[in-house]
Amino acid sequence: MSESEAEKRLRYRQIFGIRLSLGSIMLMIFCAFLLVLSTFIKFNLTHYILPLDIFDETVHHNPSDFLKTVAIIPQIPVVMFIGAMLGRKYGITSILMYILAGLFILPVFALGGGPGYIFEYSFGYIIGYIPAVFFAGSILKSGFTYRNIAQAVLVGVLTIHIIGIFYMLFLAGLKHEGTEFIQGWIIAQSGWKIVYDFILSFLLVLVAKYARLLLWIFM
Repeated sequence: MSESEAEKRLRYRQIFGIRLSLGSIMLMIFCAFLLVLSTFIKFNLTHYILPLDIFDETVHHNPSDFLKTVAIIPQIPVVMFIGAMLGRKYGITSILMYILAGLFILPVFALGGGPGYIFEYSFGYIIGYIPAVFFAGSILKSGFTYRNIAQAVLVGVLTIHIIGIFYMLFLAGLKHEGTEFIQGWIIAQSGWKIVYDFILSFLLVLVAKYARLLLWIFM
């Protein structure tokens, strides 16, 4: 007797209550691979700024004073893209694939991999990917309005940075790091970088809004 469609759907719901099919599995693997790529991609972004002493008549400004160049690693924006593209359950599964691969299979993290990576200061940011995708996916579940996208990105990006900072503080406390090291590390990892993460994440979530309409057709 042939298997009914209801039985097939039930059989597919084996992991985390999600429907597994060849298309969904391939899409989750693709997004995990995209996250790996974003870990090792770095590009410079140059934009205009207003110097803090712009209204000081005693200071002569050169054209270069109005330009700022920052090095961007688009890892967090890609996490937001995954959350928007796959939703909560599929997105978290894809993130778990990335984390488990880095801890037990391949050195896919920025500084390598292996179980010992949990003692790296930056591992807290990676842990933060999971709740960030959950929160962002929950917000976007009600629709991809500009308000929802902004709220999802804000909550997701802040979640990653807050968890990352507290994790670093915990490890720094265990290692008895000084205040100067802690302040410098936070500024380097979560200073103005939060602003760029928010802007790029907003753009990538907009991309995901339309990309998911095409890709999910084939699942």
